[in-house]
Amino acid sequence: MKIIRFQDEQNKIRYGSQQADGAVLGLHGSPFAGFQLTRERVVVRKLLAPIMPVSILGIGLNYHYHAKECGMQAPEFPVLFMKAINAVQNPEDPILIPTHLQSREVDYECELAVIIGKTCKNVSRTNALDYVLGYTCANDVSARDWQIQKGGSQWCRGKTFDTFAPLGPSIVTTDEISNPNELQIKTILNDEVVQDWNTQDMVFDVPALIEFLSGSTTLLPGTVIMTGTPHGVGMGQNPPRWLKHGDKVTIEIEKIGRLTNCVLDED
Repeated sequence: MKIIRFQDEQNKIRYGSQQADGAVLGLHGSPFAGFQLTRERVVVRKLLAPIMPVSILGIGLNYHYHAKECGMQAPEFPVLFMKAINAVQNPEDPILIPTHLQSREVDYECELAVIIGKTCKNVSRTNALDYVLGYTCANDVSARDWQIQKGGSQWCRGKTFDTFAPLGPSIVTTDEISNPNELQIKTILNDEVVQDWNTQDMVFDVPALIEFLSGSTTLLPGTVIMTGTPHGVGMGQNPPRWLKHGDKVTIEIEKIGRLTNCVLDED
C-alpha cells in the first residue's frame, strides 16, 4: 500500500491510499494501530509529509562511494546524528536557505527513509524488518558550513534548520518492498541528475541499522531513520555546488516515487 497524509477540502488532516490510477481512497485508523481501507474517493487539497516523526535518526557516511568522495574510510560502526522534528517539510513546499543564522553552503542528499511501525529494542538483523511500517523518500538537507566548520564538531546545527528534512510523497509498506537494499535512488537538481546509485552500496544495510540503533535503545513507532546518501552531493563536486534561491530538487527512489521541493531564501 502507498499511504499518503493530506489535507482534504475541509482542511482536515487525513490518511489515504494512493491507487495505481492516481485516485486516493480514504483510510480509517492510524499508521500504528492499523488502517481500514474504504471505498471513499477523497480529494487531496494539499499533500503533507506522510508521517510526523517522533524522532529522526540520521546515518552518515553509509555509502562506500560517498565515503570516498568525502576522503574518508567507511566507518566501523554506523555514524549517528539526529535531526529535530521542526526540520520536517512537506512535498512541494520550499526548502529555506537560512539567512538569519546564515549559511552559504546548503547541500542536498537523497536518502531512503525507514519508518518504524512497532516499538523495538535489542532486535537482531534477522527480524529487524518485522518492525518496519514502510519506506519513503527523504532529503537530508545539510548546511555544510555549520555542519563542519561552525558546529563545534557536532553535526546537529547544520542538519536541523527548519525545512531541512523533506519527506514523501508516500509511505510504501513493506509488502511492496521486500528488500530495501536493492532500490535505485537519485537526486535531480534543476532537471539534471546529480546523484544516481543503488541502496546496495550501503555500508550498513537497513537490518543492520535497525539492529544497531535499537541496541539498548527503544525505537518508538514513528521513528524515522534516514539511511545515508550516495556519492554526488554538492560538497563533493568541483567546484562545490550549493543550493540557491530558485533551485528545484527532486529525490526519486524506485518503487516509492518522487519528492520535489523548490529552494527559497528564508526571508
